[in-house]
Amino acid sequence: MSPDPGFDDFKRDIDAAEKRVAREIDPGPRALVIAILVFVLLVTLLLPHTGTARGLDVLTGSQAAVDNGVILPHRVFAILLVVFGAGFSMVALLTRRWALAWIALAGSTVASFLGVLALWTRQTAPEPYPGPGFGLIIAWLTAIVLSYHWARVVATRSALQLAAEEDRRRADAEGQNKGLLETFITDDDGDGPPK
Repeated sequence: MSPDPGFDDFKRDIDAAEKRVAREIDPGPRALVIAILVFVLLVTLLLPHTGTARGLDVLTGSQAAVDNGVILPHRVFAILLVVFGAGFSMVALLTRRWALAWIALAGSTVASFLGVLALWTRQTAPEPYPGPGFGLIIAWLTAIVLSYHWARVVATRSALQLAAEEDRRRADAEGQNKGLLETFITDDDGDGPPK
């Protein structure tokens, strides 16, 4: 008795759907929180980061940023905020891809640590240069909260993902328990020698 080709196609479709579900995230209500945090990050680019230099000035390295003594850590912090905090976060929310959510988490976390360095460099700036502005402080705190929420989204798995993972483990365990002779195709009765 030969296996039904329709069943094999059905099994392949189910396996493909299982793999597709495993690559997706389900942020649930956190999606709204993350979207709001991304909006706040973008608004902080319009707020003063130091003296008269706004976040956009720091990002682009304009003359206002140069006049206010903006140095590399502050600029890298602004770049990471835009690329990972806003860019990858928006793409991850739209596509719901697990890998993009991880990238958004990693970039936001690095940006959070660089935010500390950016604040420190502004607080220890020499006398003619101003200290940190409220835009920089809000951007740093938002990056921390965004990292926290991305970590929660990436760490949680939906019930469907957990069930698919358990089913995959069970199938692997059954496959490992079979001996070499049990893996051969048997005759129609199932009790004869392998063909």
